[in-house]
Amino acid sequence: MKSITINGSQRESVGKKATKALRNAGQVPCVLYGGDKPVHFSAPELAFSKLVYTPNAHTVVIAVENGTSYNAIMQDIQFHPVSGRILHIDFYQLFDDKEIMMEIPVHIIGTSKGVLNGGVLQRNQRKLKVKAIPANLPDFIEADITPLKIGSKLYITELENPDYKFLHPDNTVVCQVRRSRASIAEFEGEDEDELEEGAEGAEGAEATAEGAETPAEGQE
Repeated sequence: MKSITINGSQRESVGKKATKALRNAGQVPCVLYGGDKPVHFSAPELAFSKLVYTPNAHTVVIAVENGTSYNAIMQDIQFHPVSGRILHIDFYQLFDDKEIMMEIPVHIIGTSKGVLNGGVLQRNQRKLKVKAIPANLPDFIEADITPLKIGSKLYITELENPDYKFLHPDNTVVCQVRRSRASIAEFEGEDEDELEEGAEGAEGAEATAEGAETPAEGQE
């Protein structure tokens, strides 16, 4: 998995005043958990843009000014409700031999037969939770939709990989191909037309039968 380096400064004061001062200076207060003790640090808000504002999954190398670095993943993030600025980020430290849970994006590949026939692809899961050691965490999970026909579903069991474990029930639907509203309306419309034509045909037959009887009565 690709990694992003964040250069930060270790925080000595963690009170509200110190935190507010950091934010006013364009810094984001952060905490790294998972080690012997929490590590408090800060970094410029722009340093997190490639980590936060992307659909891709990344691990992080946190390099603090004293020369120490930590491998981690982003665990939680808080935004300002009005401005949208980053207020706080929690990270979790990675260890080579310790499994970690992470959300991985799903990449759709192939062209569905059902879509080619007028169906609509519905993506039920854009990210999937997996558990693995850091070295086995994938950048993304491929979901091949080529065999899907209209009405077919792709279940998570079809994406199993020995390198990681999915943290979802086996009946989780990743994506499916559904009949489009337009095709449903067209299908229903054809049925109604056929019924109307059938009714008109029946009326015409009845009229013909009545017409055939009238001359016979006149001949009598």
